[in-house]
Amino acid sequence: MATISGETLLRRLLLAAAAALLLLLATPAAADSDSDRAAELLALQSRSKSGVIHLDDHSISRFLTSTKPPRSYSLLVFFDATQLHDKSELHLPELRREFSLLAAAFAANNAGDPASRSKLFFCDLEFKESQSSFAQFGVNSLPHIRLVGPEVRSLKDSEQMDQGDFSRMAESMSEFVESRTRLRVGPIARPPMLSKMQITIVCALILIWLPFAAKKVFAGETLLHDKRVWLVGAVFVYFFSVAGTMHNIIRKMPMFLVDRNDPSKLVFFYQGSGMQLGAEGFAVGFLYTIVGLLMALMTHLLVRVRNLNVQRLIMGSALLVCFWAVKKVVYLDNWKTGYGIHGFWPSGWN
Repeated sequence: MATISGETLLRRLLLAAAAALLLLLATPAAADSDSDRAAELLALQSRSKSGVIHLDDHSISRFLTSTKPPRSYSLLVFFDATQLHDKSELHLPELRREFSLLAAAFAANNAGDPASRSKLFFCDLEFKESQSSFAQFGVNSLPHIRLVGPEVRSLKDSEQMDQGDFSRMAESMSEFVESRTRLRVGPIARPPMLSKMQITIVCALILIWLPFAAKKVFAGETLLHDKRVWLVGAVFVYFFSVAGTMHNIIRKMPMFLVDRNDPSKLVFFYQGSGMQLGAEGFAVGFLYTIVGLLMALMTHLLVRVRNLNVQRLIMGSALLVCFWAVKKVVYLDNWKTGYGIHGFWPSGWN
């Protein structure tokens, strides 16, 4: 039977004691690692003017991929690409500013609730700096926003913000966040359009201009005295009324979207009654304006034509164009809503 020397036994005891000590030290460190990461995110957030944390491949690994769920925090990630900022159809700079307003509103409205502030962090990723992270998320088109919840294991399983959630900018983003995280974002505080200095300059210019304007008004030499201006203005108001322009302005609807399946293509008509793009409204407004102008032509100008055959020809052509325009509008409504609109003939005609 082999015997163990005293020196060997002592060495084994020391190794066992060292391993036990390391295990004891590692256990609280592992337990505190999640809170340490949350504290680090809070520190990064406080150093950002807008409240948006700039991430890269290393920080994605630090806060997401190297950690095991459940985590105590969620990350809302905005994917950006500086080289695409000049493409106006993507609206990346505008969406990035709206995302910053969203982050600032969340931080300001939850300033008295540290527990809520440490549960959600707003971050951004730049393509050139974080191509590996873009691949891990599976992002191949912009604009793109992902919510990485506490239970998410694979970044590709994180929840993508739908294109419709960009429609009203920060307000619709806020609704998405509140519905998914059950956290309160609160009202969005937007900076004023004009600074105090700009308002002062504008008021001074108006005061200087008022005497000259009053002189023109009393002399009857303004544009408001020209009937052609009123005619063009009436058509302008009619067009923007039937095009739903106020709806687009209030909800900040984009003119078009980028096709998710093919980023080189643009979507001008969105199928679904919950969203209307600006191009759709302008198309319908153009068709209705044609109908309105033809009706005005037939009721105000055509009645002055003395030749009866010319009257009939122009009226018949105008009615055909009106029928075609209304048919296109009805077809678009059927396509968007899925509801069919058709005519009902008298039963005696069957």
